[in-house]
Amino acid sequence: MQIDVSFLPVFAAAFLLTFARIGTMVMLLPGLGELTVSPRVRLTIALVLTAVVLPLHRTEYQIDLRAFGPVLLMLGQELLIGAVLGLLARLTIASLQIAGSVVAQQMGLGFVTAVDPTQGQQGAIVGNFLGVLGITLIFATDLHHLVIAALNDSYTLFRPGEVPILGDVASMLTTTVSGAFRIGIQLSAPFLVFGLLFNLGLGVLSRLMPQMQVFFVGMPLSILVGFLILLLVVGAMMMTFLDYVEGVLRILAPNS
Repeated sequence: MQIDVSFLPVFAAAFLLTFARIGTMVMLLPGLGELTVSPRVRLTIALVLTAVVLPLHRTEYQIDLRAFGPVLLMLGQELLIGAVLGLLARLTIASLQIAGSVVAQQMGLGFVTAVDPTQGQQGAIVGNFLGVLGITLIFATDLHHLVIAALNDSYTLFRPGEVPILGDVASMLTTTVSGAFRIGIQLSAPFLVFGLLFNLGLGVLSRLMPQMQVFFVGMPLSILVGFLILLLVVGAMMMTFLDYVEGVLRILAPNS
């Protein structure tokens, strides 16, 4: 009996190309692509997803191993597609960082920073809290399943071997960035109103009582009232954020 293994080089090339798309996406995904996550865990997730997705789209990779140029070009295209998908998911979480920065400024905690585990850098402590809470709720509500569906549907939006239309990609990224800023300001709207009224009241009070140390009275009160407002509206803020994330993922996964 003779075993035909001539398909192995083509199969290996298809596996590496699929892994390039999925691995790049996993590297940028919020919650999975953080520096605090073990590289072995990220690599395992990428390999498992590749093993699941490859049988579904193996025939879409038309690979000619007689020349390395087309293979390298396709590899670059797969890396670009994975980066676009991961970056879009990453930008949705940026709305919470924007909201957290605005909330911290209005509460008087804008100077209080800590290491953000989702970004790997310093950030406003309120933004760090909202970012971790948002990622937790994404996994708790199974919205991460839409990320896997978007990865599968990406082979319909971005077929292997086809150069992504840069105009459409730029438009999608621009829309996502503007949406993140819009949602961030909407989430922080109650605190903008509170900050305006509170500072206006402090200004009037300082005029009525010039001898009073308004800053030392107003700062603790601003932090206390700000935390009370955050306690009351955090549920509505997270629901609005989850609706926004689901809308973005539905665009990337139209068949799900």
